[in-house]
Amino acid sequence: MKPASQRPDITDAQAWWRGAVIYQIYPRSFRDSSGDGVGDLGGILNGLDYVASLGVDAIWLSPFFTSPMADYGYDVADYCGVDPIFGTLSDFDRIIKKAHHLGLKIIIDQVYSHSSDQHAWFSESRENRTNPKADWYVWADPKADGSPPNNWQSVFGGGAWGWDSRRQQYFLHNFLRSQPDLNLHNRDVHDSLLDVGRFWLARG
Repeated sequence: MKPASQRPDITDAQAWWRGAVIYQIYPRSFRDSSGDGVGDLGGILNGLDYVASLGVDAIWLSPFFTSPMADYGYDVADYCGVDPIFGTLSDFDRIIKKAHHLGLKIIIDQVYSHSSDQHAWFSESRENRTNPKADWYVWADPKADGSPPNNWQSVFGGGAWGWDSRRQQYFLHNFLRSQPDLNLHNRDVHDSLLDVGRFWLARG
């Protein structure tokens, strides 16, 4: 299979990803370079020659960010950090450098709809209703009887609202209770997530 850049049906005027072949890598299970039984960024680096030999155009990396791993990395505690079980930011930079040398693009699976409840943003948001990040997550008052504001259900089962005793409010979690939903109607949240995107784009 030829990469999109070498196929006559993909013109220069089209976005590179139209017709591109993208290889997904789930870091935890792809390749282990440290011998601890968990796949890591070093393993990905060592496997890039193999991936390139398949003729793909890009690699889609599943989350490798700092996380308590309640949802295998989809509960992010630091959007600009690499979880120690996977390696370091320098390891990621080496992946970028080698991937580009091999003609591969890198796509990072960013998780922008929610964070971990251990993220500093949520820790501040739940302190009270007046702090600078009070509106960074989806909060709602209980009904008169103390029950959740509605009957929305989590993707993982059960109600989608978690009670927080400090704020005396419910917070929305479409997945695990430990994955509170960000308030994407808040402009400051937009700006912070865009900063995250710029952080990773600046690495190459």
